[in-house]
Amino acid sequence: MDDTFAARLNMVESQVRTADVTDLRIQDAMRRIPREAFLPATRAYQAYADVEPEYAPGRRLLRPRDVAKLVQLAAPVAGEQGLAIAAPYAASLLEACGVAVTRFDDEALARPPAGPFDILVCEGAMGQIPAEWLEALSVGGRAVVIERQGPAGRAVVYLRTSEGFGRRTGFDATPAFLPGLEPQIGFAF
Repeated sequence: MDDTFAARLNMVESQVRTADVTDLRIQDAMRRIPREAFLPATRAYQAYADVEPEYAPGRRLLRPRDVAKLVQLAAPVAGEQGLAIAAPYAASLLEACGVAVTRFDDEALARPPAGPFDILVCEGAMGQIPAEWLEALSVGGRAVVIERQGPAGRAVVYLRTSEGFGRRTGFDATPAFLPGLEPQIGFAF
């Protein structure tokens, strides 16, 4: 057994399963997919640690626990269409669950490709989900993101219905903000 395989097993057993990630497809995918492949060689050693390693300027992978919980919140179904925004590892996890994923990691993150998509996932924090992201969802589609206004954030699931959007919160998380999606600071009376 090579060291990275052992590290993947340890990551799943100590960071993912203990965090209430019960979807066996996600656990199995995390045991198989080499997380270090998404990082520059100089950061590969961080792949299985409980950290958010930077894979490109201003872009980070979520902690293993957070990305697993986020994908689980998305409730992927084989055959669905997904959009992964600044989320290379989450995209691979969705693909392992049978979702056809479009990867989007452009500078203009607020303007994603046209949908419709059944699932939208992002591996970075934002003040509030851009309206364009919600518009890319199909009816019944889910967007799973982490919204932050201060030091702590919450995973949020948006569900598009024929009448509008529903919203529910999931777990606490504190990933770095994606550039350009920081909360807007304003003055209120």
